[in-house]
Amino acid sequence: MYELKTEAAFDGAHFLTDYYGKCENLHGHRWRVVAYIGKESLETAGTHKDMVLDFSVFKRTVRAVVEELDHTFLVEEGSLKPETIAHLESEGFELTVLPFRTTAENLAAHLFDRIAASGLPVTCIEVYETPNNCAIYRP
Repeated sequence: MYELKTEAAFDGAHFLTDYYGKCENLHGHRWRVVAYIGKESLETAGTHKDMVLDFSVFKRTVRAVVEELDHTFLVEEGSLKPETIAHLESEGFELTVLPFRTTAENLAAHLFDRIAASGLPVTCIEVYETPNNCAIYRP
């Protein structure tokens, strides 16, 4: 198996619903995303001959997906009252409402799916919420 790895990062705020600890309060992270793609064999012809994929294509795709979350408030769907959402948006806050609890584990799976949907042969996503703690998703 040949694999490539690239990294991207985003800044985002979130809180964990039904959590009893510090993370139930609104807080932020500099989320670091490490993406891996892989193939059993290298391309045999064309501009990508002897490559899994050109790094520029890989980096551009990963960064575009990660950029969607940058400087937004990650909100679990249904965790805030609709009027709270409306007030935040009316004040100009950028919200990303997601259909899951905004844990590093769920963000890793979400990013995996988004990158895979772009057509890349993604094999693994790591999401660091601190420099020493990460969640890893590989189906």
